[in-house]
Amino acid sequence: MAAQGLKVRLEAADEFPHPPGDAKNYNESMYFNVIDPRTRLGGWFRIGNRPNEGYAEVSICLYLPDGRVGFMFQRAPITGNTEMNAGGLRVEVIEPFKRLKLSYSGNILVLSEPKQMADPKAAFRNNPLLPCAISLDYEGVSPMYGGETVNADGSAIALDPEKSFARAHYEQHCAATGEFVIGSERHALAGYGLRDKSWGPRYWQAIDWYRWCPMNFGRDFGMMLSVIGNGENGVREGGMVFRDGAYDLIQTCRIESAWDADDCQTSLRASITTQGGKSYQVSGRVLSLIPLRNRRRAADGSELITRITEGMTEYRCNGLIGYGLSEYLDQIIDGVPNGKAAGF
Repeated sequence: MAAQGLKVRLEAADEFPHPPGDAKNYNESMYFNVIDPRTRLGGWFRIGNRPNEGYAEVSICLYLPDGRVGFMFQRAPITGNTEMNAGGLRVEVIEPFKRLKLSYSGNILVLSEPKQMADPKAAFRNNPLLPCAISLDYEGVSPMYGGETVNADGSAIALDPEKSFARAHYEQHCAATGEFVIGSERHALAGYGLRDKSWGPRYWQAIDWYRWCPMNFGRDFGMMLSVIGNGENGVREGGMVFRDGAYDLIQTCRIESAWDADDCQTSLRASITTQGGKSYQVSGRVLSLIPLRNRRRAADGSELITRITEGMTEYRCNGLIGYGLSEYLDQIIDGVPNGKAAGF
């Protein structure tokens, strides 16, 4: 819901790349996740074009049923912002808001101990790199959530690129079918997930911390929980519940997390109320987790470190079992994730 004097706009053309403008840190990204509830085989995939910097951020993460994690990250060279196709990862829009196809051909690092990715150089040195092929067909099963917030007359809102995370953002619950091939292994998959798209200037350090928890309990029941630290000891709570073919927006969302010795989430409990007057209690148990990071030099030469822990998570709500992700983003201050320090 937009603030007074603003509105949210979303058009079929937004499924395709936008003119990047002049902001050096313009980013246009598409993200997909999926988990097969029968086999607990899952993964997530992201391509983020940064055309004014000449590369795309390409991430592949596969959660295998035996606990191994396949991972690859590249800054793949691109020229312009005409397609989502870099580093072997390609996204095709077959029918806007309804059908998309994702494919990947390249290598993937297979980690028997995923937490080794806390030291990427050592992880890539000490684990096997195998050929990988991915093919997934995505089907939208929900309405669209989000879009671009604009002024009432449709004009763009002014943004400070140095402090921006996105100009526009939308999400959708999905079903997906396909397969992963890793070396000589072939894994068929049929499951549920969530996809999103965003565009506009982005620095990963523009957000103090967040907790983002997309989940599916089947084809017709899902949630996305969002709690974002505002950098001033406050939080912004939101998200949506997908049920009976419609989204019911979340009004309040309190998340309490449990942690291991490495400050990675191991479980969570969430209390939710919606604008439609519903309340939900959700518990989550992390099945497999990989820690990632983004580093950038500030103008004063100091190093800024953002950590993102990606946990494949089993969720329970109303007697149902579902699956999804718990994505925790934190700026690391004096060695401590600042969202944990804030009690989330």
